[in-house]
Formats: sequence, C-alpha cells, structure tokens
Amino acid sequence: MIISRVLKFMRTTNLLRQNLVRAGVFVVLAVGSLSSHAVTFKIATLSPEGTGWMKALRGAAKNISERTDGAVKFKIYPGGVMGDDKAVLRKMRIGQLHGAALTSGGVMQPYPDIALYNLPLIFRNFAEADYVRARMDAKLMAGLREQKFVGFGLAEVGFAYPMTQQPVTSVSGFADRRVWAPDNDPGAIKAYSSFNVTPIPLPIADVLTGLQTGLIDSIGSPPIGAIALQWHTQVKYATELPILYVYGLFTIAEKPFLRLDEEQQKIVTEELSAAVRQVDADSRRDNESAVAALTKQGIEWLSPSAEESSEWFTMANNANEQLIREDYVSEPLYQEMIGHLEQYRSENSDR
Repeated sequence: MIISRVLKFMRTTNLLRQNLVRAGVFVVLAVGSLSSHAVTFKIATLSPEGTGWMKALRGAAKNISERTDGAVKFKIYPGGVMGDDKAVLRKMRIGQLHGAALTSGGVMQPYPDIALYNLPLIFRNFAEADYVRARMDAKLMAGLREQKFVGFGLAEVGFAYPMTQQPVTSVSGFADRRVWAPDNDPGAIKAYSSFNVTPIPLPIADVLTGLQTGLIDSIGSPPIGAIALQWHTQVKYATELPILYVYGLFTIAEKPFLRLDEEQQKIVTEELSAAVRQVDADSRRDNESAVAALTKQGIEWLSPSAEESSEWFTMANNANEQLIREDYVSEPLYQEMIGHLEQYRSENSDR
C-alpha cells in the first residue's frame, strides 16, 4: 500500500516536472519572440528625397537595421507629405508618427527654449555660432528631453540673409518691403517685427508664387535654401546681414523610444546623432558654395554702411531684451549665451 502511494507520488512529481519544463520552454520562446519583434519608427520630414537630410536619415536607418538584426526599422515620409511642423507634432502626440526632422520654430510649442539661437542678429558670424553651440547644444537637448522628446542634436541650415527685388541696406528701407515669414515660425515673425516690419506669413510652398505675383518682394533665406527652392530667380539683391541663424533638429517622441531595450537605444542614438552631425557639417559647406553660385547667377551682394549696421544691431539688441522680458526664451539660458558671446568677442577683438 505504502509502496503504491510512493510510486504514484513519483509519477505525479515527474509529470509536474515535465509540465514545468515545457512551460519554461514556452516562456523562453515567448520572450525570444517579443525581443525579435521588429519595431518600426514612422518619421516625417519636409526635406525632399535626394537632399542631405534624406540621404543622412536613410543611411542611419540602414545602419540601425543592420546593427539590430532588423529589430529596429524606419519608415520615412519625405517632402512634407505628413504636413508642416505643427501637423507633424500633432501626429507625434497621438502616435501616428514617432519622430521627425523639424525646424527650430516648429519645436517652439513644446519647448520654447529651442529658439535660443533664433533671436535676431544674435550671432555676427559662423565662428560665434560655433563657439556658443559647442557650449550650449547639450543643454538644449537636455531641455528637450524634459518635454518628452529625445533629440539627437542640432543641424545648421545657415544664416538667413535679406534677399530683395530692390536694393536695401537700411532698417527703414527694409521696413518698406513686403517681407515673407514662414507661417508656422513665430520666431521669424517676432524677429522681423523687431525691425518695425510686419511680415506676410506664407507656407514655404507658396513663397515662389508670392514673389512672382508681387504678394511679397523680399525674403530672408540661407543661400542654399534660396537656390534649392528657386527663390533666387525672383530676387536681385542680397544684403550681407545675418538676420537669423536657421537650424533644425531630429527628434523621436520619448514614449516609443523607451520601448527599445538599452542596447537598441544606444545604437539608435549613435547612428542618428552621427547623421545629424553629418547634415550640420554638410550644410556649412553647401552654403559656402551657394553664396558663390548666387553671385555667379547675378545676385548682387550689398553691404550696409557702418552707421546702418550699428542701427540694425542696436535695434536687435533692444528687441532681444524685450523678448526675454516676455519670456520668449528663458532668461538664464539667454544670459549664459550672452556671456559666451562676450567672452568670444573679447578673445577675438583684434581679428
């Protein structure tokens, strides 16, 4: 009797052990299935196919897919097919999109401080911009992360110079022009307002038609942008005045990014950060070439007089101080930037 019970217990124990082993195998298989499931990020950009942004993004996407054995993929929507920056941000919030290459003005709604470098005439040349960015870009990316967006760095587009159909070098002359501003960029609109200009907001797609019809007769654009969008065919003059420092960034919403494991996050960060650095460097070279190309195609570059330049910069300084009082960007960041600029200018006053 006792032996019979012992044998029955042993058979029950063996059956339980087998079931546990099978269950363990199932759990391992299930976990393996989840870890190998591909994650696809849906990404939007205004940049058309074939541009530097698109080439860099597609290259990064290929590298990420290879390094994660196909577990992390990207589906990219170029050329603004997902709408402007506002539309893209809205789609990111509801999960229809996961990331985007955006203009600084487009990111102001969730994170106003991203427009720190967009203040009018804040930089006088690229050397100043480089000096400040080396010391403050990381802070801007950290602030963006606090707003639940993962940023991978800033990419320069270039200085926006006034480009007009009539020669203009003075503040008063510019104020009389019909000046375009991007309709979704509050930074540009405020910048032009600093010089007593009431800009005419238009989508980028309507600027060429606006110039052709006379709705606008002046733009502010980096040289490479003016050529790429054919705006240079409708203007005759460019003024050597760096009105705005224009830049963009690439970001992914934090929630989908955190679905990746730590190693995948590391790979995505490395590849996308490298892509943004590549775009940043390429833009500088492209704009240098574009300046020469504009000159070759008949655009006349005008230099403000010393008196005119002084008026431009004085008005910009006053406007920037007013914008800080209005909390356009945070005062501590602004004051830190001014401190860096003063340091750079004092070290390079003889150059």
